[in-house]
Amino acid sequence: MKRNASFLCLLLLPLLALAREARPASLPAAEAGCIALTFDDSPNGENTERLLDGLAARGAHATFFVIGEQIEGQEPLLRRMAAEGHQVGNHTFTHRRLDTSGAVGRQELARTEEALRAVLGGGGYWIRPPWGFASAETLREADAPLIYWTLDTEDWRVRNAREVARRIVADARDGDIVLLHDSYGTSVDGALAAVDALSARGWEFVTVEELFARMDVAPETGCLYCRPDQLREVK
Repeated sequence: MKRNASFLCLLLLPLLALAREARPASLPAAEAGCIALTFDDSPNGENTERLLDGLAARGAHATFFVIGEQIEGQEPLLRRMAAEGHQVGNHTFTHRRLDTSGAVGRQELARTEEALRAVLGGGGYWIRPPWGFASAETLREADAPLIYWTLDTEDWRVRNAREVARRIVADARDGDIVLLHDSYGTSVDGALAAVDALSARGWEFVTVEELFARMDVAPETGCLYCRPDQLREVK
């Protein structure tokens, strides 16, 4: 079944390319749209709590990709994420690359999946490969969709809230998935400032799963998505 899913993803690539050509050009930043803010390397104590406070006050949703070894002692933050309508995903157990790790990578994902199930129940948590690196083997063996991004704020490098906000506001297009990290206070401040600025223009902020539903795309396991209508090719 997993091999068939991977083959289906390869078949989808040209179809999605044609769909993008048939669609109108991306919305300019001044017009309303819908995007998904994603936060890697979560949870991060006070930063994550402050981010959740800010999102709740603004009625915005986000997706948090969790490192398994950071869960212990921060279980209330994960429960709060789920209770407030945010999506929680798998970011491996120790932030291990998935393009070179083989069996170790599979174990990393399995340990985090198990830890998330223990706290939140359910299963099939969507995956964000650390640094975006994944191999064809990773895709064949994945039990959930893998999520890349279309807008990288480089918040880990710039460490400036105003610049993080500017990049989101200036570059966001309808349907984008935005990469951020809640380990930096500047990222939290920048993300919330961007929510304020774009919400005033009518933009909506949803989880990745909600974005797929809004764009009427059924996610496939073993596919690496830049956004619901765009796959990232993995060799």
